[in-house]
Amino acid sequence: MDLNLTGKTALVAASSQGLGFAIAERLITEGANVMISGRDEEKLKLKVLELEQLGKGKAAFQKADITKIEDIKQLVSSTVEQFGGMQLLVNNAGGPPAGSFEDMSDEAWLASFELNLLSYIRLIRESLPYLKKQGGKILNIASSSIKEPIPGLILSNTFRTGMVGLSKTLASEFAPYNILINTIAPGRIATDRIIHLDQVNADKFGVDRETIESRAKAEIPLKRYGTPEEFANVAVFLLSDANSYMTGNAYLVDGGLVKSI
Repeated sequence: MDLNLTGKTALVAASSQGLGFAIAERLITEGANVMISGRDEEKLKLKVLELEQLGKGKAAFQKADITKIEDIKQLVSSTVEQFGGMQLLVNNAGGPPAGSFEDMSDEAWLASFELNLLSYIRLIRESLPYLKKQGGKILNIASSSIKEPIPGLILSNTFRTGMVGLSKTLASEFAPYNILINTIAPGRIATDRIIHLDQVNADKFGVDRETIESRAKAEIPLKRYGTPEEFANVAVFLLSDANSYMTGNAYLVDGGLVKSI
């Protein structure tokens, strides 16, 4: 299937590693031009070299802290200046700290709001003038907590579901401009974030991380963690021309973990 991504430009936020980088890799192999971003400039330089070796689309990077509005504005403007336009936006951010309601201070709530919801709002706002010119796609990376709250992740449970409400609302507002917006939600995908959360639970229950991982896999119908590449395949389909009539929806990539309908 031709996804018709050759020559299109994608901005992928928080993409120096993990799911963001996996999406950037898949996009560039389909011929898209990709702007990656993150806070570690040296890591970004190395990751751009990796992308360029794939030999199809072009890659560039912009150092950015997406909790800062000035960095977001610079990230979007650099993308447009580098590639002459922008058709695809992938909103992504690191996950908030684990913990229960009583663990969280006002500062923790505000920091998570800025990272996991306000950054998406700001990236969409800054990108919108360019997306409106030719139509485009927005993809918001969330968590399986949008369908089933995850114990010990109250910040994620709260702000990820807020993101879904945002996406559903914007689907109607942006449809006249031929802009499609969707949410993609990973379950237990084998990334550093999952390793960290498994270690948090291991410390909490006084067992080793491998025990937590084994228990987690037992709850997944496919009996394994997903790979970043599997997640990226679904993400890039939603960003491509193969998706022409799905907007305002949320899609799980979770191996059947979430039990809700």
